[in-house]
Amino acid sequence: MSGDLALYVHWPFCVTKCPYCDFNSHVRERVDQAGWRAALVADLRHEARLTAGQRLVSIFFGGGTPSLMDPGTTEALIAEALALWPNDGAVEITLEANPSSVEAARFADFASAGVNRVSLGLQALDDAALKLLGRPHDLAQGLAALEVAQRHFRRVSFDLIHSRPGQTVAAWEAELARALSFGTEHLSAYQLTIEEGTRFHTLARKGLLDLPDEEAAADMFELTGALCTAAGLPLYEVSNHARPGAESRHNLQYWRYGDYAGVGPGAHGRRGGLATTRLKRPESWLEAVQARGEGLEAEEAIAPEDAAEEALMMGLRLAEGLDPADFAARTGVALGAVASQPARARLQAMGLLAPGARLRVTDAGRMLTNRLILELASGLKQSDAMPS
Repeated sequence: MSGDLALYVHWPFCVTKCPYCDFNSHVRERVDQAGWRAALVADLRHEARLTAGQRLVSIFFGGGTPSLMDPGTTEALIAEALALWPNDGAVEITLEANPSSVEAARFADFASAGVNRVSLGLQALDDAALKLLGRPHDLAQGLAALEVAQRHFRRVSFDLIHSRPGQTVAAWEAELARALSFGTEHLSAYQLTIEEGTRFHTLARKGLLDLPDEEAAADMFELTGALCTAAGLPLYEVSNHARPGAESRHNLQYWRYGDYAGVGPGAHGRRGGLATTRLKRPESWLEAVQARGEGLEAEEAIAPEDAAEEALMMGLRLAEGLDPADFAARTGVALGAVASQPARARLQAMGLLAPGARLRVTDAGRMLTNRLILELASGLKQSDAMPS
């Protein structure tokens, strides 16, 4: 097996409940770090045996609260991964962190352990918005954590959410301008989405959320692109902006439909045409690793047509779009077989897709990316098609 590989390490534990965490039942005051370190290394070695020869390009520590992992565990996993896979000596190693003082105090240790990039979940530069979003930190804590992160890591990213209840375009412009003044190399700016079953969904149904209308949300999206580009961080994915060369190598591996190995409870992976899923319950995963050396719950072959549709959905989110030769090599399916040619020609005429062999969304079509995917995908129901 050859090609690039990303590694995702999932740390399931949190110390406090979080409205965005799928592992709230896994809140722990104490964790057996030595036991978990050994199990994660074993799970890692299993994936390395199955992906031998692939070049490691990135490691991402995510999950519950990975920045509360013992830095010694992080260091052991990094050292093991770099020894198991060939690499160019410049592997991107990202830690996902919440902006709390407890976590920020550990940044120096994580930098010493080998982490070279931090992704900080700021989400807003406004105390009222942070409270509404259910974040456990306030603005002062968030900015303090950002300052510490910039002191210890050369590569720092943080995320913000726009189109929040009560937010105006002018308020978002001021908030984004302040965010760009911090000088980080990467910024993720997501539009707030109301997911069914969430507290926001319940409030929205009752008419208790003053959400910006579609026109205001579109204005915020366009404003984000303009301000970030002017600040030297052009859009490279629908919600992500970076200085040239500072794009997330890990996320690009996902969006370009490359292979990635997932280890730890609940981790997902894609390798060699297989979709892998780890056991989600920490204790079940740990028992499985101790018994057989890996924590897999399932390995399923990905049908070529499913791989092609997944690659189309992810690739169209990228500013670079999709290259036909690369698409066929990764999925085994010709790009023209999954992207409707009549729809493609019509969308190009509408100015939503760029002309040429590469399938790429224009700036005008960026806000409609999800609709364009539906329109292009083969087998699309006529009732779902965009109006001409």
